[in-house]
Formats: sequence, C-alpha cells, structure tokens
Amino acid sequence: MYKQKEKNKFDEAMLSVDEALDRVLKQIKVLETELVSLAGSLDCVLAEDIFSKINVPNADNSAMDGYAVIADNLKLASEFSPVKLKVIDSIKAGDTPSIKLKDFTAIRIMTGGSIPKDADAILPFEYTKEKTLEIGGNNSHVTAIQNVSPGDYIRLSGKDVKEGEKILNKGVVLGPAEIGLIASIGINEISVFRKPIVSILSTGDELIAPGDEYSKHMVYDSNTSLIAASVLKYGGIPKILGVANDSIKSVNEKLKLAYGSDLLITTAGVSKGDYDIVKDVLDQKGSIDFWSVNMKPGKPLAFGKLDLGNGILIPHLGLPGNPVSALVTFEQFGKSIIMKMLGKKISNNIINAVLDEPIYNPDKKRIFARVVVENNGGVYRAKLSGDQSSNLLTSVVRANGLAICPEETEKKEIGDIIEVQMLY
Repeated sequence: MYKQKEKNKFDEAMLSVDEALDRVLKQIKVLETELVSLAGSLDCVLAEDIFSKINVPNADNSAMDGYAVIADNLKLASEFSPVKLKVIDSIKAGDTPSIKLKDFTAIRIMTGGSIPKDADAILPFEYTKEKTLEIGGNNSHVTAIQNVSPGDYIRLSGKDVKEGEKILNKGVVLGPAEIGLIASIGINEISVFRKPIVSILSTGDELIAPGDEYSKHMVYDSNTSLIAASVLKYGGIPKILGVANDSIKSVNEKLKLAYGSDLLITTAGVSKGDYDIVKDVLDQKGSIDFWSVNMKPGKPLAFGKLDLGNGILIPHLGLPGNPVSALVTFEQFGKSIIMKMLGKKISNNIINAVLDEPIYNPDKKRIFARVVVENNGGVYRAKLSGDQSSNLLTSVVRANGLAICPEETEKKEIGDIIEVQMLY
C-alpha cells in the first residue's frame, strides 16, 4: 500500500488553463517530415509548398459533347434558319487533333477533347438536329439550329492551374479537394509532417477491458477507447498499452510498451489519493512540470517529460480518471499537443451563444460545462446537456459544445452571452 506522504512534494499552486497550456506547448516540437503516397495523405499537413510543372488543363478542351466549329459560320443559325456543316473528323478526350477546320465544316468532339486548329467554339449537341452524338458515326453532316460565339464552351489551357503556379502552401491540412488538386498536376508523393504515435495507458485496480466478464465491483475501462478515438480525430496514431493496476511495478511494465512513441497519455493516478502513483513514476523516470490546473472538470492534470529507457525524454500528459474530465482535459491540452506536433495551426471552434440556463462557479475555476447548442433564427442558444458530474459520459454524448465560464465569474445568468467551444 502506498500511503499519502506527510508533506506532498508535488504540492504547488494551481496554474490557470492558459498558463498550463503555454508551459506545455513551449516543450512540444513539430515532428520531422516524411514522404507519403498521395493516397495515404488524408488529414496530413504539408511540409512544403506545392508548385505545378504543368498547365491544368494542359490544352484548350471542350466543356461539352458537341462539335468543334468556326463561330462566324453560325452567326445566323436558328430554328428558322438552320446551317448545315460537313463533319470531317471526330475527337475524344486524350486524342491529338490532326485535321484543320475549314469554313462550314465541323469535328465531332466529346467533353475533354482537345480543340482542333482554327476551331474557336463548341456547338453543343443540344444546339443541333442530331438525335444522337456518336464518335465515329456515319453522319456526314450536322445541322446547327442555334448560334455560338467565339470561346463558347471551351476550357482554356491553364484555366485551373498555370505552369509554375504555387497551388498549396506549407501547413495546409490535406482534404479530398487538396489531394485531388495535387493529383491533377501529376504528383504521387508529397512531404508531410509525420503523425505522432501516442501511447495510451489507463490505470486503476478496478478496471477491466471491454469484452471481459463483468464483475459488480469492477469498472469497464472507457478512457482508453475515448482517448484513442480523440487521438485519431486530431490526426495522431494511438498505441494502446492496456490497463495498469495501482502499483509502480505494473505501471513501469506497461511503460516498456511505449518505446518509440512521441507522446504518452495516461488516465487516472495524478490526484492526491493514496493510490494515485502515476505522478510518482513520472517523478522517478523523468520530470514533472505541473500537476494541478484551475479548471472544472479536470483539476488533477499532470504534465512532464518521461524517459522510457532510451535516454530520450518524451512528453507525458496525465489526465484525470473520470471519463468526462479526461475528455475535457484532452480537448484543452492533448488536442493542442497533437496539432503542434503535426505542424497545424492550434485553434478551437469558439462561438458566442445566449445561455438558457445558469452556470454556477463558486470555486472560481474555469468551468467547461457540457451544453447543447442550437441555432435559433440565426442566434446560437446554449443549454446544459444534463447532470454535470464528471463521471457521466451520457452528458457528453448529448452535448455538442463546452460552455466556458471564466475563473473570475461566479455565475453566468440566463440570457448572458457565453463562449462555447464546439465539439462537432
């Protein structure tokens, strides 16, 4: 049994949320870069500017299925005055045009087909009397029933991207559109900031893994799954270490599995209880920066550096054991650590909302209250999602935001404007 020390060597004044986050981020570095395939780059962060070596499109091409024509030949074309053109060739996307247009001739062309020499417009299929448009068909003539102007339905070379143009900046987070744009200029590998490997360890004699046989006096470990999903959400790679019991030996055995990680996140074991020994292990194997933050939920929060045995110190974030506290503190600290490692701009999705229920803050902590935010006629309104106890995950499931009551504010009244950190 590990009894409470007479004078706790970890005692210190609580840091504000802002002070704690500043101290954390000063010790976090952007990870090194790596080459990845374009197919595997979703949500990665570009480590370099991207320039195009080609025009996109690379040649003037047709925006419609129809006929390449000389617009001046059709200036009088209408339903009542149709113009007949001789069809002399056909072009599909990828073909190289080989025949030059002459007056009152046309070339069948499909969308994406390159514009032949001397053609200055596309006559859409719908502007003709043709019933079908068939490349390689036997129709020797086409009848135009509507005129077109020079440039109509032609997509110019370089309209989307010009040769030499910078198309994406370093630091951009790659979504489907960005990946498609890079593919359009022929690049299949890109340099990105490496995704951090985040080891996750839950502690507690009472914990059993989901799927294990239920026992009345035991608790299923929800924190591991909760934090692993959060790590994935913000771009990290979770490495699950499992559950350690409340002993230094068990914690140290599990920590051996964290070798090669960029960040260690533990849950529980960082408060003032007799069995909260994660901070003791942290003190033995590294250093503790702080372990108490003036926030609710989430006051017992530890941060420091841990030596996993290879002489390299990695950051360690010790979250509280209650699931809601673990989630809220991860949103404030874990998310920011991962985003900085990835080279992302650190930001929270903050909105202002009208409060529909009071929030009390007698202890003058920064309160993160779980709320449901709705848009009512263009005005955001926020109400509590239920009981605010830090062990009730259902209140988070029902919530879509965290209403922030500042430390110096003892009560937020109904009708007050409050900042809300949106979760979704």
